[in-house]
Amino acid sequence: MITAKQIRELLQARPFKPFRICLSDGTHYDITNHDMAFVGKNTVEIGLNLDPEGFAEYFARCSILHITKLEDIPETVAQ
Repeated sequence: MITAKQIRELLQARPFKPFRICLSDGTHYDITNHDMAFVGKNTVEIGLNLDPEGFAEYFARCSILHITKLEDIPETVAQ
């Protein structure tokens, strides 16, 4: 089971490594920088459609219970 602490550790890692959040419905979100996501106790808010300055157009709220895996993604894919 994925925990909020595991996600927070990935976001705070130095150097940051891009990773993918995979959900039980088959959806996935690529986290390409540490400012894209905010971890709560039971949910993760993920900024989507970032502009060139890094501001999100909107957010996806994901229940941590529905996260099936966290996987590394190559930096070349994340850019």
